[in-house]
Amino acid sequence: MFTLRKETTKGKARTGELKTDHGTIDTPIFMPVGTAGTVKALDRSALLEKVKAPVILGNTYHLYLRPGNRIMEKAGGLHSFMNWPGAILTDSGGYQVFSLSDIRELEPDGVVFKSHLDGSRHKFTPESVIETQRIFGSDIMMVLDECPPYPASESYVRNSLDLTHRWAGMCFDAFHNSSGRYGHRQFLFGITQGGVYPELRRQSVETLSETGFDGLAIGGLSVGEPPEMMYEMTDISTDYMPVNKPRYLMGVGTPADLLESVACGIDMFDCVMPTRNARNGMLFTRNGIINVKNARWKEHFEPADPGFHSDLCQYHTMAYIHHLFRAGEILGLQLASAHNLTFYLWLMEQIRMHISDDTYDDWYPGMAETMRKRL
Repeated sequence: MFTLRKETTKGKARTGELKTDHGTIDTPIFMPVGTAGTVKALDRSALLEKVKAPVILGNTYHLYLRPGNRIMEKAGGLHSFMNWPGAILTDSGGYQVFSLSDIRELEPDGVVFKSHLDGSRHKFTPESVIETQRIFGSDIMMVLDECPPYPASESYVRNSLDLTHRWAGMCFDAFHNSSGRYGHRQFLFGITQGGVYPELRRQSVETLSETGFDGLAIGGLSVGEPPEMMYEMTDISTDYMPVNKPRYLMGVGTPADLLESVACGIDMFDCVMPTRNARNGMLFTRNGIINVKNARWKEHFEPADPGFHSDLCQYHTMAYIHHLFRAGEILGLQLASAHNLTFYLWLMEQIRMHISDDTYDDWYPGMAETMRKRL
C-alpha cells in the first residue's frame, strides 16, 4: 500500500507513494473534505481538473444519518453515488458524535448519541462503523475512537485512551472478519490519542503499532491547544510510528501547520479550513492571507496572487471578487473555494519537490512565516 521514497537528511520530512485501487497518491498530501459526499461549492470537474485532488474525505457520521446506509448500498457505494473516480477516505464518525451530539452515552462496546438533524437516537459500535464503511466502499477506513476535549485531565485522557484502544482492536477484528462489497481493496487505519501528555501519546502509538493497521492517524489535536503544543505532540508521536506505513494528522490545518507537521514526519492531512474560510472570504496566497471583504480591495484591479494558476487569479481582479462577496453572489464562494484548495494542493507539490531536492528543512521555516502573514 505505502512505499517510502525519500527522507530529508536533516529532519523527518519524507515523500512516499500510497497505492489504492482508485489511484496512486503522492505524499505528503492534503485531502479536501467532502463531509456529505460533496466538497462544498465545488463540482466534480472543479475537483478533478482545477484542484486535481487525487483523494477526498467523506464523513461517516453525516452520511450514515443522511442519505443512510440503505441508499448508499443501493447506489453501489460512495464512489458510485457521487461519481468520484479517485480515492476516498472516510472517518469513523467518532469525532462528530463527541462534538455535535447534545446527548451521548459512552458504553464499553460503543456510544449512543442523538442525531443533530432530528434528535433520533443511534448507536455506533466498532463493528457497526466498520460495516457502514464497508457499505460506503471507501478506500481507507478509520476506526472508532473517543476524542478527548482540550483541556482534559491526565486521568480522563488515560481512561479515554483505554476505551479507544479497546475499540481499535474490535474494529480491527471486524474489518478482518468482513469483506468489501464492490471489488476493490479497502484499508484500515488506527487512530492514536493521548491528549497533550507525551507518555500517553507514546503508549498509544506503540499499542496500535503492534495491532497491524495499514496506517496510523494522530487524533485529538487541533482541538484548542496552542499550535506549539500540537507540533510537539505530533513530533513525539511520529518518533514511535512505523517508518513503512502512512502517518495521518487528522483535522489539520493552516498552510503553516502543514509545513510544520511535514517537518515532524506527517504524510496525510485533511481540514475544512480551505473551503470553510473561502466561504467567509479568506484567501490563501503565496504571499500570505487575504480577507476579500476588506474595503482595501474594493478598487484593487489586480489578481489576488498574480501568476497563480487558479481561475480566481487568472481571470479576475480583487475588486471583482470583493464585489461578489459583498453582493452575496454564489460565484464568489465557488471561485474562492477552488482557489484555496488549488493553493493547498500546490503547496503540497512544493513540499514534495523540496523534500526530493533535500532542501525542505532550510526552505519551510521561511515559507511558514510567509503563510502566517495577513495582507
